[in-house]
Amino acid sequence: MRKEKVGFLRHHTLVLQVSGHFTLETSTQKISMGKGEMLLIGKNQLGTLTKRPLSNEEHYETVVISLQEDLLRKIALEEQIEVRQKYTGPLNILIPSNDFLKGYFQSVIPYIRNPAEAITTDIGILKVKEGVKLLLHAMPQLSNLLFDFSEPHKIDLEEFMLDNFHYNLPIEKFAGLTGRSLAGFKRDFQKTFGMAPRHWLLEKRLTEARNLIENKNKKPSAIYLDLGFESLSHFSHSFKKKFGKAPTEWANRAN
Repeated sequence: MRKEKVGFLRHHTLVLQVSGHFTLETSTQKISMGKGEMLLIGKNQLGTLTKRPLSNEEHYETVVISLQEDLLRKIALEEQIEVRQKYTGPLNILIPSNDFLKGYFQSVIPYIRNPAEAITTDIGILKVKEGVKLLLHAMPQLSNLLFDFSEPHKIDLEEFMLDNFHYNLPIEKFAGLTGRSLAGFKRDFQKTFGMAPRHWLLEKRLTEARNLIENKNKKPSAIYLDLGFESLSHFSHSFKKKFGKAPTEWANRAN
């Protein structure tokens, strides 16, 4: 089993599960898929991916196609696509299987399995365009999601940070995800939480760590990455500085 802290999902992404099991978890959704299933992941999200094979004999494999915004803009211009209303559905959507999309992914796999072959950029662009058109053929309503190029609106800062404090991201990235400049983010953060972002993040993560150790019997080594700490030593040092005991001592005390 491989758990991968993704952090920021910048682009719309189309995923085919070839083998194994895949789970995406964000603050609002948890979606799993197995062999042969397809998922569209919406842009500008924070999330965690869990990837695992289903047996010792089976490999884990996915086909991942990044639908980057500059290419989507070109498609919108070529096809004269206009977003007439704001998309309000879920950002991560399991795509119903059909013969066209199955055939499309089968046509992509040779490019992936032969990376040494010289494939021109033009061919790559054509394959992505084909994928987008087949996606819209299957679910026309996704046009409002894929071709919305507006900047992120200024979202509720408190709600967003309480949902996503455990992601190990630069302050600049948190600012952009809430629709603010860095200066605006720091200013609004001080008004909302009464302290600077870095100080609040450390306090929040340490408090959550103590809660998990005390009330959920979690081992320090099992939680530090999930709480945004880069190393166990950094976590242990920060924990001891705040609470007077190392997290392992706190765990023994809780038991």
